[in-house]
Amino acid sequence: MAVMDGCEGGNKTWVLEERECPQCKAEMDVYTSRGRVVEDAVCSKCGYVIKAQEQVIPGMEKKES
Repeated sequence: MAVMDGCEGGNKTWVLEERECPQCKAEMDVYTSRGRVVEDAVCSKCGYVIKAQEQVIPGMEKKES
């Protein structure tokens, strides 16, 4: 049903967030959904990897636009 699709679909949508790398503090893009990282995110500056399915940790600050 098309009406219900919007309600459930919103919970499954990935959100692109700019986060600060926990290691070098460079800006990195992280896809999240429901407070978890959806796919591996790699810092382009130092190579630090945030693995998929990790929780978004408090030390990983969200960059304000």
